[in-house]
Parts: sequence; structure tokens; C-alpha cells
Amino acid sequence: MSIKTYAGIPAQYATSENSKIVLIPVPFDGTSTWQKGADKGPEAFLHASENMELYDIETETEVYKHGIFLAEPILESSSAEAMVTAVYKRTKDYILRNKFVTIFGGEHSISIGTIRAFNDCFEDLSVLHIDAHADLRKSYEGSAYNHACAVHEASQTTNLVQVGIRSMDISEADYMDDEKTFFAHEMASDEYWMDNALDALGENVFITFDLDALDPSIMPATGTPEPGGMLWYETLEFLRKVFSERNVVGFDIVELCPKKYDKSSDFLAAKLYYKMLSYKFELDESEDEFESNFKQEKSSLQKFQIDHD
Repeated sequence: MSIKTYAGIPAQYATSENSKIVLIPVPFDGTSTWQKGADKGPEAFLHASENMELYDIETETEVYKHGIFLAEPILESSSAEAMVTAVYKRTKDYILRNKFVTIFGGEHSISIGTIRAFNDCFEDLSVLHIDAHADLRKSYEGSAYNHACAVHEASQTTNLVQVGIRSMDISEADYMDDEKTFFAHEMASDEYWMDNALDALGENVFITFDLDALDPSIMPATGTPEPGGMLWYETLEFLRKVFSERNVVGFDIVELCPKKYDKSSDFLAAKLYYKMLSYKFELDESEDEFESNFKQEKSSLQKFQIDHD
């Protein structure tokens, strides 16, 4: 019996034992307040991934060969708090197994659990929050585990840097660090925003990426689309800088709300996930290639010496 693998990759690259990377789907949509459907996001993302080329032209890599283990989805849905606890425990378990852990939601409340787990495991954690919404409410609709509260805890316990923000409630200003918040309308005219955001990050970085950070013209399939978002190549440019200049310890992607007649958003999410992995392991592949070339040159030199002794 064949096992389901991420992007249909060969089973040899998809076992828990042989994979450097773990992907945990969390199909939860218990607190969203406008368009429902984020619970269908992981399934749509995985289906789109199966139709994606696995050679990344930009980095000249095939990152799946580092191994990507598709974990069982977290299906806890009795309450948002119970889901967060389940996400926290599973995420932490895989981190402690020395895996590069990635999570695909689901709505943004799942990130309360992912961030909590990474903050337990890495010192001086910075959280890079890429989103249209501030998500800093202490509680919303009677719960501290609402999607509108996704990074409130992180604002109190980590170095939180927010990028792409263009929608918030006035109450959230109490928890926002103006020096570490990059509003979309300011980014549009600030050629140095990427460098400034990088400077605000510490060495260990966890990225939580809400897909509504992207402009609805390229990502319409989200629960709460906002005009004026980031576009594809500026997003990739920024992410590649972060991965190359900081130690990204893991990431989650959330809020894909699939639409029946729009598969482009599903494919963008699939491509974004694979791009982020490619940036993370780009240096590793370069080092592997260097080591392989070094061994070949050493072997050739030894053979030359033997032939001429």
C-alpha cells in the first residue's frame, strides 16, 4: 500500500526517519469571523503541490531531496484552546526530534500553538509576522484563542516584528511596537523597509505567514482579503534575505480559504511553501556540492600521486 506523500515525492524522501523537514497540516477553522473555509486550506495546498515542478530555478535546487515528512493532520476541533494545545505539543515533539518543522493551517489561531512551541525550544526567539492584520487583540469574542489574537502572546514573550500590516483595531496599538511594525502604506514608499525589518530581527527567527499579507490581485482566496498587499517578487526578495541573514528555525503558513473556481491561490500557497524551504536549505545544498567536489578533487589528486609514484 502506497503512502500519501507531500507533493507526491518518492517515498524514500518522505519517511519520518529520513526527512530533515516535517510538514504538519492543521485544518482548523473554528473562530474565523467572515468567510469560512480555512479548514479546507491544507487539502487544497497539498493537491496543488502535487502539480508543482520540484526543481527551483532561482536556487537551482531540489529541496525535497532533504526529505519532507507529511505528518498526520491535527484534527482537534473541540475548542480553539484544545487545538492550540494539540498544535503546541505536536510541534514541540518534532522540534525536539531535531526536525525543521513547518505547519500549514487552517486559520491563524493555530500560530498561538506553533509560536509557543518554538519559543520553548529556541533562545531569544524573534517572530516575523507577515500579515495584513495586526492580530494583537488580547481576546476577541470572549476568547484569547481567536484568530484575531494570533500574535498577542508573541508580543509579550518574543521579539515580534510585523510586516505588511494595513488593518487593525485601535485597541491593538497598546500592544504594538512602532519601531518593529512595518505598515503597508509606508512600505510602498520606503526603499529601506526590508533592511530595517531585518535589523529588528534577532538571530533565531520563526516566520508566521498569513496569506492575506499578499495583495488580493494575486491571493484572493483568503478569509479576510485586504487591498494594498505585498506582491510576489518583493515578498520573495524579502524572504530570501531573511533566510540568508538569519537562522530561520521554522515557519507556518495560514489562512488559505480555497475557492471552487480559483486554483491559482492554492498553487501560489504551494509555491510559496516550497520557495521558503528552498531558501532555507539553499546553503546546505551548496555546502553538500562543495563537499562532493572537494572529495572528487581529493580522490583525483590521490590517484595522480599514485600514478606518478
